Amino acid sequence: MNQYVSSATIKALREKKKLTQAQLAEMLCVSDKTISKWETAKGLPDITLLEPLAGALGISVTELLTGDCISNLNKSSNMLRSSLYVCPVCGNIIRTTGQAVISCCGINLPVLEAEPCDEEHEICIEKVETDIYVTLKNHSMTKEHSVSFLAYATTDRFELIKLYPESDAQGRFSPRGCGGHGIIYAYCNHHGLFAKRI
Repeated sequence: MNQYVSSATIKALREKKKLTQAQLAEMLCVSDKTISKWETAKGLPDITLLEPLAGALGISVTELLTGDCISNLNKSSNMLRSSLYVCPVCGNIIRTTGQAVISCCGINLPVLEAEPCDEEHEICIEKVETDIYVTLKNHSMTKEHSVSFLAYATTDRFELIKLYPESDAQGRFSPRGCGGHGIIYAYCNHHGLFAKRI
């Protein structure tokens, strides 16, 4: 992180929780003058107090440091509203069902925005017995340029298949009770995320 908690963030979050400076100070075992100094930018909380301060304010340490409070707008946990993140350093694939601040290998990751398929990234879908068979026939699968994963999201489930270079860009998913409706995702390590609704 290249920023530290700001005075405005502490004050705004304390007021949102309807806490006085004295009440927050008591929760953290510091004086109310200390809280006042933090809120007027005449001092900063010690790093050892960040976790207790975040806990007292009802947020995560990441939210405290960035000043961005995350509210879950996906209260029904609809898997079609999943967000995907890929770490450019280690290749971790992370999925969330609500808004989140995700970091990996010291980097804050942007949420992947799905593009409609183009000719190279055309997602072909076939029904095979009760399964959905997905292929990207026009995409290369070399070490430098490949499809890293395929995913299938419905309202109640999310399934991901990791792919590797020099294998085929294909996968098989089981719809299980959703009638085959949902979204198929394909992630290209050069061009990003592509999606096709079925």
